[in-house]
Amino acid sequence: MAYVEGRIVYDADSHVMELPDWLESYADPDIRDRLKPLYLGGAGALADQAVAEASARRDDPERAEEAERNLLIAKGWSGLGAFDPSERSRALDLLGFGSQLVFSTFAATQFAGDDPEVVQGGLTALNRAMTDFCGGDHRLIAVAQAFWNGPESTLATVVEALDLGAGALLFPSHPGDGISPTHPEYDPVWSVLEERGVPFMIHIGGGGRSLKPAFHDNDRLVSDFLGGGENVRGKDYMVIHQQPEQFLAALVLDGVLEAHPGLRGGCIEQGAMWVVPWIRRLDICQSTFGRTEPTLAELPEKASDYVHRQLFFTPFPTEPVGWLIDECGDDLFLFSSDYPHPEGGKDPLGRFQKSMEGTPEGARDRFYLDNYAEMMGPVLTPA
Repeated sequence: MAYVEGRIVYDADSHVMELPDWLESYADPDIRDRLKPLYLGGAGALADQAVAEASARRDDPERAEEAERNLLIAKGWSGLGAFDPSERSRALDLLGFGSQLVFSTFAATQFAGDDPEVVQGGLTALNRAMTDFCGGDHRLIAVAQAFWNGPESTLATVVEALDLGAGALLFPSHPGDGISPTHPEYDPVWSVLEERGVPFMIHIGGGGRSLKPAFHDNDRLVSDFLGGGENVRGKDYMVIHQQPEQFLAALVLDGVLEAHPGLRGGCIEQGAMWVVPWIRRLDICQSTFGRTEPTLAELPEKASDYVHRQLFFTPFPTEPVGWLIDECGDDLFLFSSDYPHPEGGKDPLGRFQKSMEGTPEGARDRFYLDNYAEMMGPVLTPA
């Protein structure tokens, strides 16, 4: 019996749990030794144990059955299919998800830095690894990565990833030290995504920390919330929306979405309660500052209309999705599990269902299925 029964569900957020030497095995020889080691700290022992357990259950039906029973309980490297693509396909069978976006977890830390050759080589290796992990199952959609490291370099990374078979491109929501991602020199990047029908993604962690570090220097003991892929604490949660707000507002107000009406984008694992006031602020901004900023006045549509036409958001399972739909409409929000990260919880479907008590069935269908299909477009192979 699958976890999901009676409806089709598409999952907008899941992850690979990388192992040591995984990224290196996909890197070109001249880059391989220049990548940083995958640092897992105390979690390294968990990864080693999970590899041993996965190896043991391949020839042990009882252990395999136990792993399947713990499908939504075992997290991180212990999750079924956390790092093994054949096991991930089995996990999808048991979850009952018809499609699943797959992001990396830690790999970008191995090549982020000031050396452009290492950055480009690391991105190439990661995008090879992600497309290979997802290549054997059409339900798994690989999310490649690109950085804002110059229009030519970014475009080359995007084209290479698309040619490898990536089904989405993850960008930092922080613009870096150069020109804005909305600068005309980056227009070819947005154009190729629009032409290929591949959406862009922004994800938690892609904008750096919004909270000033000094706020954690308070002589109070605080541990990680769940110890998952993202080190989020209480005050971090309160400002987690600031980077995506800035990035997506720039795309709207600088006319990128107007210039590329076929472009779609997803804001993943950064919550959605902030979307309610943000959409209204966009329209206020357009009408107020359009008097002194001609580019805002020249937008032919309301700012919020571009959001409804081209952007999508994953609420946290703790957020009131029914209320979000009441406030914003049923065309913006997506189901996500965050599998196998612990942040998704042991029953994401149940939590979202509870938050939508009284929500019309058609709106629920949009949340679980239709909005994802609209965002992914031709990339999606229907279940």
